Amino acid sequence: QVQLVESGGGLVQPGGSLRLSCAVSANIFSIGVMGWYRQVLGKQRDMVATITRGGNINYEDSVKGRFTISRDGAKNTVYLQMNSLKPEDTAVYYCWGNTWGTAYWGQGTQVTVSS
Repeated sequence: QVQLVESGGGLVQPGGSLRLSCAVSANIFSIGVMGWYRQVLGKQRDMVATITRGGNINYEDSVKGRFTISRDGAKNTVYLQMNSLKPEDTAVYYCWGNTWGTAYWGQGTQVTVSS
């Protein structure tokens, strides 16, 4: 069973930055696609950014140009660098992985953007 552990959330002012980390218990290149989702209380969980094993990256439109997904194979860690944060980015952020139809989720980390 692959385990994902997020860290790096917190409270930040509008315009600020945060970097989320997702430590993976397996070789991240053994997982077909990894990424980040976010969820606001009472709403569905939405994709933020994904990266495939081959390095193809996809972003949700509202974060393009502000967020960057990356990975470190030596550390088996996936990152989400978030810049120019807005109050509407406030959510619980989840690390996600999927390989051969099996999905893995982290426990989530809260990101709050507020002055």
